[in-house]
Amino acid sequence: MRVLFIIAFRDFQDVEFLKTKEILEQNNIECDVASTQKGIAKGSFGAEFKVSKILEEISPQDYDCVIFIGGAGTPSVRAKRDAIRIAEQSYKLGKLTCAICWAPTILAKAGILKNKKATVWVGSDNEYQKSTKEVLEQYGADFVDKELVVDGNLITANGPPSAEKFAKEIIKFLGKK
Repeated sequence: MRVLFIIAFRDFQDVEFLKTKEILEQNNIECDVASTQKGIAKGSFGAEFKVSKILEEISPQDYDCVIFIGGAGTPSVRAKRDAIRIAEQSYKLGKLTCAICWAPTILAKAGILKNKKATVWVGSDNEYQKSTKEVLEQYGADFVDKELVVDGNLITANGPPSAEKFAKEIIKFLGKK
């Protein structure tokens, strides 16, 4: 099994990324990480991670699952056409497509949450001048106020406290124990 994490180069959510990645790796799942640029990515709370893949190089067909990590840097990822392309292609290929915290807004912008149940960290989205919940609804998602929501090959979670549950649901979906 091989999964791809997509993180913001600046201000990814440390716990969501590190906890989810740790649990997947403990279950023998190979994890690659991509961002908007190569180099040392920095989390909102000081975590650092060396990124060696950029979004433009990514082919979702190479992965069993794509995971978008949230955090304050989410709008910088959402603004990239390649992030939207990856979400669209992953979903259309039937791959497990996941997002946590603010990142479900990336899936929404990609059009893959239309008529799907999803959750998101509820807070202000400055780009859209509305709440993240309203952003999901603007793109046709059926917002569910829960920690974790599964709808077909989509898994969404609402933030750091749900990271462990998020990782375990991904493993369950991928058939790992």
